[in-house]
Amino acid sequence: MGFFPPQGTMRPQSPPPNFRPTKPSVSYVIDCVYQNTYVWLRNGREFWFYPTRIEMGEVSGYRWNGAYWAFYGFDEGLIDAVACYPTPTLY
Repeated sequence: MGFFPPQGTMRPQSPPPNFRPTKPSVSYVIDCVYQNTYVWLRNGREFWFYPTRIEMGEVSGYRWNGAYWAFYGFDEGLIDAVACYPTPTLY
């Protein structure tokens, strides 16, 4: 059995922007819900993400794999920084 997103979560209909944003010095994933978001993890990985749900210690939404958006969830503590588009992070 696979893991399916909760009902009511909307998958993005188009690919993320085709550029890598500048990493901000301070950012908050809560400001990025339902926006294209570039994520830098503490382990050095980075990717486009579309967060749809944030709970204590958990972020879930859709991760761009280069071809399509796939449902994805991970520990919020792994995040080093985020940048939201089209609205930049204001903090």
